[in-house]
Amino acid sequence: MLVFECKKFDLLSLKEVHDMYALRAAVFVVEQDCVYQDVDGNDFSAYHILGKKENKIVAYARLLAPGVSYANYASIGRVVTSKEIRGKEQGHQLMEYCIKQIKRYFPTEKIKISAQAHLEKFYNKHAFMVTGEAYLEDGIPHIGMILKS
Repeated sequence: MLVFECKKFDLLSLKEVHDMYALRAAVFVVEQDCVYQDVDGNDFSAYHILGKKENKIVAYARLLAPGVSYANYASIGRVVTSKEIRGKEQGHQLMEYCIKQIKRYFPTEKIKISAQAHLEKFYNKHAFMVTGEAYLEDGIPHIGMILKS
C-alpha cells in the first residue's frame, strides 16, 4: 500500500525533490530512452503527488492549474511509477488520488492530459477519453485525453 502526499514545490524536502527527479529520469529518460527537457519551470507552481513506499518515492505525478498546459483545463502530468510497483494496480491508486486532489485545488471538472498512446486503456479506466489525433511528443506517440465526468 502506498502512502500519498500532495505538496507544493516549496514544501518538498531536498530528499523529496531529489527522489522525484530521480524517478522521472529513471523512467522517462533511461527506461524509455527519451532525451527531453524534464525540468520545464512548471514544477514551481505545480502540486506534486508523491506515492511513497517505506519512505521512498515510487509513484509520482504533478497537477497544473488551468492555463498552464491547456487554456481551459487543469492537467495531470509526469505520471510515473517505478518498475518495482508496476503491474500491482498502484498506478490506478495514483490516478484516483490525482483526480481527487486536482478537484480539491482547482475546483473544475475540466481535466486534460497528454498520455502516452499505449496507456489509453489505463486512462480509460479513470474516465479519460481521447480527443483529437495522435501526435509525437519527444519522439513518443501521445494522445490528448479529457476527463468525462
